[in-house]
Amino acid sequence: MQIVFMGTPDFAVGALEALITQGHEITAVVTQPDKPKGRSKELQFSPVKECAVKHGIPVFQPRRIKTPEAIEELKKYPADIYIVAAFGQILSQEILDLPKYGCLNIHASLLPKYRGASPIQRVIIDGEAETGVTIMQMNAGLDTGDMLYRKKIPITSEDTFETLHDKLMVLGGEAITEALPLLEAGKLVPEKQDDTKTCYAALITKEMGKLDFTKTAAELDRLIRGLTPWPSAYTHYHGKQLKIWKAIPMATAHKEAPGTILTVNKDSFEVAASEGSLKVMELQLEGKKRMTTHDFLLGVKVQPGELLGER
Repeated sequence: MQIVFMGTPDFAVGALEALITQGHEITAVVTQPDKPKGRSKELQFSPVKECAVKHGIPVFQPRRIKTPEAIEELKKYPADIYIVAAFGQILSQEILDLPKYGCLNIHASLLPKYRGASPIQRVIIDGEAETGVTIMQMNAGLDTGDMLYRKKIPITSEDTFETLHDKLMVLGGEAITEALPLLEAGKLVPEKQDDTKTCYAALITKEMGKLDFTKTAAELDRLIRGLTPWPSAYTHYHGKQLKIWKAIPMATAHKEAPGTILTVNKDSFEVAASEGSLKVMELQLEGKKRMTTHDFLLGVKVQPGELLGER
């Protein structure tokens, strides 16, 4: 198949590499414009552009994909289908109608639930038992098109946003390369989404990472894992921001106020939640590097009875 591939972040690279490996002809890659990074403001390629350049694939980087000029440029690249994975721009109906097979989206959740920009984080935070990838026929709505193909994986109690992202990146490549031959053979049956079963996974913000110890230990653990490595979960200790990178939810019975440090040992300390406690294993105090709680306690005298969360 001749394919125009649209994507920007690491998640999309897995699918692009899989399509190249399977022998599809990628006639062009469409990705977001280069962005300045760091103090030098040097322009940085998106991960998808880096992959395209490595394989000698033409790259198109429109600031707005829906302009007449951008659409005319798209028409220069022959394509049976457009494959979209976390591109970052909305496609117009005119673009959706250009290729023979339309446009397929690789969505990082099991639709119809978790439409939107942050499904990987949300499934962890919400305590879902499984997730996966949905290959969807795109329409003018936001993740509302007919579902064509799905692959599932379990979510483990150790999964973070980072680990689940990497699993789904691989799964996305598997799903799209399995779906395309079925599509060509006419063996994929479109399934309409049930709008009553959806929820919107809105963009994650830094403010969402503030730990509220009036929640249960299980809820706090899921929030920490869902926001690792970005934007990370945090509280405050003696007026300084304290990021919690890894914690274990415990069924510890207590009568202390939420946020109270219950016990301290050489490798960890436990913090009271509304139900149970969090055993903190890895953290980062403002101005310091990320470290194990063992190393942190070598230099900081944390005491039972102290309260986290106060500035």
